[in-house]
Amino acid sequence: MILTVTLNTALDITYRTAALTPHATNRVAEVSERPGGKGLNVARVLSALGHETVVTGFAGGRTGDALRELLAAEGPFDALVGIAGTTRRTVAVVDEATGDTTQLNEPGPTVTPAEWASFLTSYEGLVARADAVALCGSLPPGIHVGAYAELVRLARAANLPVLLDTSGEPLRRGIAARPDLVKPNADELARLTGSREPLRATRDARRRGGRAVIASLGAAGLLAATPDGSWRAAPPKAVRGNPTGAGDSAVAGLLSGLVERLPWPDRLARAVALSTATVLAPAAGEFDPEAYADLLPRIAVTEQAP
Repeated sequence: MILTVTLNTALDITYRTAALTPHATNRVAEVSERPGGKGLNVARVLSALGHETVVTGFAGGRTGDALRELLAAEGPFDALVGIAGTTRRTVAVVDEATGDTTQLNEPGPTVTPAEWASFLTSYEGLVARADAVALCGSLPPGIHVGAYAELVRLARAANLPVLLDTSGEPLRRGIAARPDLVKPNADELARLTGSREPLRATRDARRRGGRAVIASLGAAGLLAATPDGSWRAAPPKAVRGNPTGAGDSAVAGLLSGLVERLPWPDRLARAVALSTATVLAPAAGEFDPEAYADLLPRIAVTEQAP
């Protein structure tokens, strides 16, 4: 079983419009709702790949109820902890004319100390049964900035491989707790290390505590620095579409490859193929299966000089 943690869950709403015009009335051609938040997106992709997956984090209010109903229809097991606050919404506006996406993210609900304590009790029980865990996304108000570091240490104490995908100070503190995998994007990596040169920055992040660091380079694919070597993985060409959730699909590829004990080049190829196929899908947490099957053997994985 793979466990994903999303402390700041969301109800993802996607609007599609023929052309988005600022400062004007825009007609929406299509509306879709999905359970959202980075870890939930990861879990939905893992379930589509055939892996038993459990999601935990927080959900509350009517939005939280709607999220749970949508999640129940998709496959991952719901171990979310109920809270008094209301789960946030995120709105993605897709401009069909340009392929661009505008994202609007509400703040999350405040989590009380008692609710955090309840989550920790549930988390320790889930960790004892899991094969791997992913800690994903932002922290809602009320959660201390070292929360991910605390969760990394609890997973490591249970000898459980742990992946961390967050940013800012939670990433800085979390990586010091020595997670097995860290997956920042290029901007997050630069803010962490002070370096804009991707290979140097990934190796610097490893020295800060990450056992393996896999950097998302957008349309250019992934760059990985691991104990077994460094690789760059890239799709055959850039694609147009909605990039929301592409990084979460990459996390699903990395996690599934880890529990299946695939060699690093195969893990990276799967992650890039899933990420690219997600850009071609209607919403985050989904991927185009035909595009994924077509892309997987065509991902270029090259080893980087030590």
